[in-house]
Amino acid sequence: MKREVILTSDGSTSIHLPEWGESYHSKHGAIQEAYHVFIKNGLFQQTLPAVSILEIGFGTGLNAFITLIESKKTAQTITYVGVEGFPISVEEISQMNYASQLNATEYQAFFKKIHDSPWEENQLIEAHFQLTKRNQLFADITDENQFDLIYFDAFGYHVQPELWSVEIFHKMYKALKKNGILVTYACRGSIKRAMLEAGFQIEKLQGPPGKREMLRGFKI
Repeated sequence: MKREVILTSDGSTSIHLPEWGESYHSKHGAIQEAYHVFIKNGLFQQTLPAVSILEIGFGTGLNAFITLIESKKTAQTITYVGVEGFPISVEEISQMNYASQLNATEYQAFFKKIHDSPWEENQLIEAHFQLTKRNQLFADITDENQFDLIYFDAFGYHVQPELWSVEIFHKMYKALKKNGILVTYACRGSIKRAMLEAGFQIEKLQGPPGKREMLRGFKI
């Protein structure tokens, strides 16, 4: 499927799929969305000294990169697993401008290391940040009681409704440890119902720029 690198409203890059009319991040701001959904309402809610994270939709590596930067500030040790069925190309990676847009050019080498790391291997990216990238379909995830936090960043329901099913959220529920958290940018009624049926306790939160609401789920 054709992919195009685009600029979002906050100046940060993303990738657009013209055939689907879908982008990897919000057109209202890739970085703004990542911070609001996954950092403010995800990472910052887990105050453990060591946090294990599963990302559903590794994509451009933006969420992993920002998590690395923020975890250095919070002094948290991060074990990060990014699942991606269709990795982006080296050329596309080279066009991502996150370090400059974050005024964090001193971290550019870490962004490169995130993408240079081989798939299916655990790699130490930075002293307190371990990464494993898995080239895997979401339906094939079988982890149980492994993660404190899930970043659920799949493509939207309107193009891939099967990724927002009870079956997928049941896999997410099993993958979380007790008191684990799942955050996602979405807040469709059918998604809320699927999460509830899978066992989550959920709450609606204010959404990122361009979205009214988002969802956060808990495994109690």
